Amino acid sequence: MSGFRSGFVTLIGRPNVGKSTLMNNLIGMKIAITSSKPQTTRNRIQTVYTDANGQIIFLDTPGIHKALNKLGEYMDSVAEGTLSEVDEVLWLVEPTTFVGAGEKHIAELLSQLKIPVILVINKMDTVKKEELLPVIETYKSLLDFADIIPVSAATGENKEELMSTILEHLPEGPMYYDEDTLTDQPERQIVAEMIREQALRLLKDEVPHGIAVSIESMKEEKDISVRHSHKNMCVIEATIFCERDSHKGIILGKNGAMIKEIGVRARKEIENFLGEKVILHTWVKVKKDWRDSDKDMKRFGYVSE
Repeated sequence: MSGFRSGFVTLIGRPNVGKSTLMNNLIGMKIAITSSKPQTTRNRIQTVYTDANGQIIFLDTPGIHKALNKLGEYMDSVAEGTLSEVDEVLWLVEPTTFVGAGEKHIAELLSQLKIPVILVINKMDTVKKEELLPVIETYKSLLDFADIIPVSAATGENKEELMSTILEHLPEGPMYYDEDTLTDQPERQIVAEMIREQALRLLKDEVPHGIAVSIESMKEEKDISVRHSHKNMCVIEATIFCERDSHKGIILGKNGAMIKEIGVRARKEIENFLGEKVILHTWVKVKKDWRDSDKDMKRFGYVSE
C-alpha cells in the first residue's frame, strides 16, 4: 500500500506519568487500567490504531523504577527490553524542569538507540503555556529528540498533533493487524486488570501493590432475569490475592463492604468492555510474598513461560 506507514511505538517513562491514560486516549478505547498510584501497569500491553494513512502498534510498559522485589525486576525488564523491538519511542515526562535520577537513567537508555524518540510532555493542562518553554529547554539538553509535543492525556489536548507526528516518523510498511484489531490482551486478562484497577483506587496505599487478580472462570449463560429474553450474560468468578492476613481484612472491609464496592465498580467497567450484562463473584485469599515467587508470578501472568 503506497504511502501507508506502520510500525511499533513504545511509551516509556517514570511511574505515574500517564502512559496508560495517553494510550487509551490515542486508540479511543480503555484497554489499560489507570489509577493515581505508581506502578499500576505491570505487563506490556499492546494496542493497535489503524486509519487510512497507517497503523500504529502501541506498547504500553510499566513505569521504570527502583525494583524492590522480583515483580519489580520483571516490570523494569519488560519496559527496558521493549526498546530493542520498536520503530519509535514516546518518552513521557511531567511539565517540570526537575530532572531526577530516574529521568537521567531513561535518557541514558534512549541515547543508545538509533530510532526516533519523541518527547511527550504530559499534563500540559496543569501549567501555563509559557511554563513549558523551560521544560523543553531542560530536556533538549539531555537528548536529541525527533520532536517535542506537549499533550494532556486526561483531556486529549494536542492528541491529533501527536498522532500525525508519530505517523510522520514511522517507515512505510504493511498493515500488521486487521483493521478491527484493538489489542493483543486476552479478554480474561483485561477483566482481571479491571478488577485490580478498582482495588487500586479504593484501598489504602500499603495494600494495592501486593494485590493480584485471578479469573477462575468466565461463562456465557442465558439471562433469565428478563422474561422471554434471548440475551446472554457473562458470569465471572474472580479471586483477589493479597500478601498478608491483615490486608485481607482491609480488602473485605467491615461486613464485606469494601469487596462489595470493588465488585460493583468493576462490574460496570467490565459490562462496558464486554457489551453485555455481567454477574461478578469475588473472593479474597492470602498468598504470602507472591511478588518474590516465580511460580506465583507465572500464575498471575507476570513472567513469560
